[in-house]
Amino acid sequence: MSQFKRYLIFIAVIVFIPIVFSGRLSYYVSMLAMCGIHVIIVLGLQLLIGYAGQISLGHAAFFSIGAYSSAILSTRYGLPPIVCFVPSIAITGLAAFLIGLPTLKLKEHYLAMATLGIGLISYSLIKADPGGMTGGITGISNIAPLKIFSLSVDSDRSQYYVIWAVVFMVFVFSTNIMDSRFGRALTAIHKSEVTASVLGVNVYQHKLRVFVLSGIYAGIAGCLYAHCSPLFYLNPDDVCHFMLSVKLLTMVVIGGMGSLWGALFGALGLSVLPEILRMAGSLLHGLNTSDIEMAMYGLILVTVMIFQTVKSHNR
Repeated sequence: MSQFKRYLIFIAVIVFIPIVFSGRLSYYVSMLAMCGIHVIIVLGLQLLIGYAGQISLGHAAFFSIGAYSSAILSTRYGLPPIVCFVPSIAITGLAAFLIGLPTLKLKEHYLAMATLGIGLISYSLIKADPGGMTGGITGISNIAPLKIFSLSVDSDRSQYYVIWAVVFMVFVFSTNIMDSRFGRALTAIHKSEVTASVLGVNVYQHKLRVFVLSGIYAGIAGCLYAHCSPLFYLNPDDVCHFMLSVKLLTMVVIGGMGSLWGALFGALGLSVLPEILRMAGSLLHGLNTSDIEMAMYGLILVTVMIFQTVKSHNR
């Protein structure tokens, strides 16, 4: 099937899902809107991890930077939400650049530990509420809903369509990147940095670029989350907790490394997992679904990593 036909099917599914999930099922439209937020972040992580081979355990930090920057500009300075997007995404990209400068000189588990530290630092800073800007553990409430011209994006269906329109644009953009010279350079770096360097690829520069790009993706998702979340409320545990980074990494791994479509379906599958477990918990009274969810994420990661290790040794 050609890429164009796949895009048409993608658009058709996006358009008709709210029609199928109408009436009493409208809750699932809201859930799928939030799934789209995860898809955007995971697409950026797929470029970084799946294609360039650089592990990050701190992308929740960039998600939170985008969300909190947009929320602060909107609530404290009265800027329209759509105007807040540009400076918020720019701030996230700058943060990714400054973080990537030293950390991308590290490799493998050292890079993973460094990005993990960045995520933990961002979580601590937001909870500490420096300057009274982030609201600390209570978060930021009464965030203005997104407005596009005169249209207020405050209903489940409108939020769904806006978020998934952005998902589609990000997906097409990512596909074009991987079909470009830059994308081929990332693939070469993943296979062998030494070989890529010998062939004339500036390895460090390309790694920094894709790191910043993936951070910008997370920033875009953060802005959308701030102004399209069901309660228009931000809390540090929701946007920058360590477990969010683990979930995002698991979505990349379970969807398949080096596949944008895999990132899409991996993010969708694991985003609806908590809802499935919640429904199971309601049937089995007293079942602690949050612990089961964490155990399943861990099991998925361990199983896939063992499989990948055995596969690489058999080559």
